[in-house]
Amino acid sequence: MGRPYSQDLRERVIAVVDGGSGVTATSRLLRLSVSYVSKVMGRRNATGETTARALGRGPRPKLADHHETLRRRVAEVPDETLEELRAWLLAEHSVSISVGRLCTTLHGLKLTRKKRRSTPPSRSAPMLPRRGPPGARRSRP
Repeated sequence: MGRPYSQDLRERVIAVVDGGSGVTATSRLLRLSVSYVSKVMGRRNATGETTARALGRGPRPKLADHHETLRRRVAEVPDETLEELRAWLLAEHSVSISVGRLCTTLHGLKLTRKKRRSTPPSRSAPMLPRRGPPGARRSRP
């Protein structure tokens, strides 16, 4: 994410536009986008603010308070599906969340949801028939 323009530049934009220049002419003169000049002036006219707003991080994640709870639950019930985990969150903690958001949160916590095989694959017999040399035809049964 980029940084906001300096306060000095904002004041120069406002001074040039207040001096009688238009938005497009000001953007060409100061080598800025027309959109930026228009937004600075629109904000000043609407609210009187000329300073940059603080950069925010967006809304707080819905499951931020439940990370440790999720870690414990996954450790206790490792083969639980996402849908079952979602239903448990709703029943026990009154948190309504989508499966996608739950999956993203678990991924961010480095909690795997991959099911484990109950038995290892057989090593005594090949699982697929051997392939012949390149260009050979397969015999049909």
